Amino acid sequence: MSTKINRPFFVFNPKSYLYGEELLAWAKRADELALKYPECSILVTVPYADIAAVKNATEQIIVTAQHMDGIKPGRGIGHVLPESIYHAGARAVFLNHAERPLTVSDLSQALKRAKELGIQTIVCADSIAEAQAVAIMGADVILCEPTELIGTGQTSDSAYIQQTNQAIKEIDETILVMQAAGISTAEDVYRTIELGADGTGCTSGITNAESPLEMLTEMVEALVKAYKERG
Repeated sequence: MSTKINRPFFVFNPKSYLYGEELLAWAKRADELALKYPECSILVTVPYADIAAVKNATEQIIVTAQHMDGIKPGRGIGHVLPESIYHAGARAVFLNHAERPLTVSDLSQALKRAKELGIQTIVCADSIAEAQAVAIMGADVILCEPTELIGTGQTSDSAYIQQTNQAIKEIDETILVMQAAGISTAEDVYRTIELGADGTGCTSGITNAESPLEMLTEMVEALVKAYKERG
């Protein structure tokens, strides 16, 4: 399987809602969807302790770490070593999430280490200016997500989505743009892709749904449909 993130892509990010056997069941469902829809990439972010188990239980999804530190093997107790998550099976990583922010210096070092190992980077930015800065730094994917909208069920407005898409592509058209603030329904997914995003994702909209696995399925189907119809 390819571990390169292609457009369109969907990220299921269960944060700390899921772990162990329950997380494995969800990851396997995501893997089935990735096999059914090979034209899109499906990523699942998992806690560090579950990376190897999820990797060993799946074939098609891109297993993604929730964070890593820009360190090299050696000293650094309690830090997340890039080589460690790579060895466990992660081929992508989230950086600078609102719940795990990084200084500019730390982000730069983490990006450098990820490139050395072939780990793809999804870097969070909560403003157009920050997205432009991250684009210059060379992220593979930029998640444009105003911090105040995370988990609210309120999506970014059309102007924000279109402006951030344009601002990033003007700097580097190869960078993929992810818009995911407030995604809670399949309709939200469709609208976001329709407005020009390369990918989207969800956490509580899936984990808190009445039928979570069905919601995951509906969101991936909406992603594929919107991208095809966008042309």
